[in-house]
Amino acid sequence: MAIRILSVAIRNEMDTVTSRRRARQIAELCGFPTQEQTRIATAVSELARNVINYAGTGRIEFAIEGNTAPQVLIITIADTGPGIPHLELVLSGRYQSTTGMGLGLIGAKRLMDHFDIDTGAGRGTTIVLKKLLPPHAPLLSTAGLGDIGRRLAEPNDENAPIVELQRQNQELLQTLAELKARQEELMQLTRELEDTNRGVVALYAELDEKADHLRRADEMKSRFLSNMSHEFRTPLSSIRALSKLLLDRIDGELTVEQEKQIGFILKQSESLSELVNDLLDLAKIEAGKIEVRPAHFDIDELFSALRGMLRPLLVGERVELVFEEPRGVHVMETDEAKVSQILRNFISNALKFTEAGEVRISAQLLEEERAVCFSVSDTGLGIAPENQQIVFEEFGQVENRLQKRVRGTGLGLPLCRKLALLLGGRIELESEVGRGSIFSVVLPLRYGQPAQPAAAEPAQQESGTTPLLIVEDNVQTQLLYEKYLSGSEFRPILVRSIWEAERALESMMPAALLLDIHLGSEDAWGWLARLKADPVRSGIPVIVVTEVDDKAKGLALGADAFFIKPVFRDELVAMLQKLASQRNSSTTLVSG
Repeated sequence: MAIRILSVAIRNEMDTVTSRRRARQIAELCGFPTQEQTRIATAVSELARNVINYAGTGRIEFAIEGNTAPQVLIITIADTGPGIPHLELVLSGRYQSTTGMGLGLIGAKRLMDHFDIDTGAGRGTTIVLKKLLPPHAPLLSTAGLGDIGRRLAEPNDENAPIVELQRQNQELLQTLAELKARQEELMQLTRELEDTNRGVVALYAELDEKADHLRRADEMKSRFLSNMSHEFRTPLSSIRALSKLLLDRIDGELTVEQEKQIGFILKQSESLSELVNDLLDLAKIEAGKIEVRPAHFDIDELFSALRGMLRPLLVGERVELVFEEPRGVHVMETDEAKVSQILRNFISNALKFTEAGEVRISAQLLEEERAVCFSVSDTGLGIAPENQQIVFEEFGQVENRLQKRVRGTGLGLPLCRKLALLLGGRIELESEVGRGSIFSVVLPLRYGQPAQPAAAEPAQQESGTTPLLIVEDNVQTQLLYEKYLSGSEFRPILVRSIWEAERALESMMPAALLLDIHLGSEDAWGWLARLKADPVRSGIPVIVVTEVDDKAKGLALGADAFFIKPVFRDELVAMLQKLASQRNSSTTLVSG
């Protein structure tokens, strides 16, 4: 319960000066710095002047709320006047008044942490201002507040009103000097921004020029690769044909050394031909010249063709090539040649880097995605997590002990990724060093219907769709809230700090907000006051769940409910449902 410090009657213009002086004294005794003392005194004097101008008489009361630091200074200004018409327009600053009505209200609202107003014809106006004491201010007990009361009750200097007016004038002059200095700073910043803006414009022009050069260079690269790949194919075909001719002894017998050397020529020309083919395919994809020829085909027949095509790559009996029966699917409609090309690359890589064990090929229907997942798993060397992205980069290769024996082009996997994207699918990789890898390609059952990532299966009963923002930095408590809300209509959105909460509120409006007061060194009390003072976000119900036993202060700062940890599931969910229902009802009434 709030403890009263002082009450000041407002009957004439001189009382506005007195109220300002008293507000300054109380703010000083509560530990506020000089600037905050001025703000509090200015807010009180402006509202006291409104009482004189519009109601005639009134009263100002000063009190302290809270038994934990920081406490709250509460100032209540009440009158029995005619009330304030057009209140919403006045507080928004859109009301045009010849008397300046509303400027004092708006100014006081900006100067304080919290501002509440209750007004109406026949019942006058009551305004409640709240300001959090500084964190370093001493905790004011009943005895301390009594001491403040005694100091305020000391006889007043007869010249005190004049001194207060002089002090107010000095503050105005100081404020004007500060405003002038700020204006000069703003002018200097404006000039700097203009210079920066000119530099940014010039930079953008340069970047556009560079981007144009890069586009032209990329087009030239694609044309070069395409043209050169075509040009390389003819001599390579000749070299391979002639090598084969010689090895077949068409032109006579060969010595052992000659046969060995021609074998090397044939092998290297085949490797070079593979590189040229991959480069040509990549160039075609980048140039948008590759065609997709979708058609119905049987996956069992595709596996049979791949088995016969790739079995010659098995160099021993230590590795087994296994094709599983397709699960849930046998026919699909897409470009069979490109699917075969992707799987050939996967299987040949698996065979190259598997010394013992097996290479297993499977196909499975993904019903939720209307897609087929082809997987090639091996028991080979595996790929470290930090290298898993490298293997999909052009000419990217990971060094390993088998590299010298089975060197590749470094283009196979990048080509697979681009072919998968071309067919509307995606490539996935799971791998662990020493245990093997699983390369998968997910393709839509029918070309032209892109596969979407499957939604993760919930570990428990899924939460609802009503967003609930939870500001809590303790991981165990976050997990507890998730379990509490499982199966309810609320969907928890977990953040660990006020900064994260502010970012979340920029993109969403939750049905309610759970707030812990202990968030490291952050001022959660002050943020609660600012949140409830914000006209856009003040309607969000706030439930404080904390270890700080100061319910009165939490409710005074605007909290809609206050729980001391630990809070139990039934009471938390019941309060959330109650507040959400109240908010929905008020929204319906306003919109209706």
